[in-house]
Amino acid sequence: MASTFTQIYYHLVFSTKDRERVLVAEQREELLRYVWGIIRNQHGHLYRINAVEDHVHLLTSLHPSVALANLVKDIKVASSGWIKEKGLFPGFHNWQEGYSAFTASHADKDRLIEYIKNQPEHHHQKTFREELRDLLVEARIEFDERYLD
Repeated sequence: MASTFTQIYYHLVFSTKDRERVLVAEQREELLRYVWGIIRNQHGHLYRINAVEDHVHLLTSLHPSVALANLVKDIKVASSGWIKEKGLFPGFHNWQEGYSAFTASHADKDRLIEYIKNQPEHHHQKTFREELRDLLVEARIEFDERYLD
C-alpha cells in the first residue's frame, strides 16, 4: 500500500453491558494497555485512551487495510475474553452491543486528547448517557433515545 495516504482520526466510545460500573480504577491501566496492544498489532496509532467505570474512549487512526468495524469487534471480543480469563473486573459480563465512532480533524486532535485524558473529572458533572447524547448531537448523528441506555 505504498501509494495509499490517509489521515483519519477516530474518536471511539463503547460501554460495558447494561452500563455496569465495573471497570474499577485499580485495574483500568492494564485494560487500556491491552487495548493499545490490539491497535498496535493492527498497525494503527493510538493517540489517547481512557476509561471510567462504565465506558472507554479512545482516539486512534487505522492502517488503510483495517476496517473500523473490524477493529472495534477485535478490541471488544479479545478484551472481553481477556478480562474474563484474568478475572480483572469481577462484575464484568461483556461489552454493550454497538459503539459510537466520530471522525475528527487534525485541528481537533489535541482537544480530543485532552478531553479523553480528563474523562474521570468530566464524569463528575455528566453521566455517560448525557455525554453520548451530546457527542451524537454535536456530530449531527440521528439517533433513537431508547438506544442510549
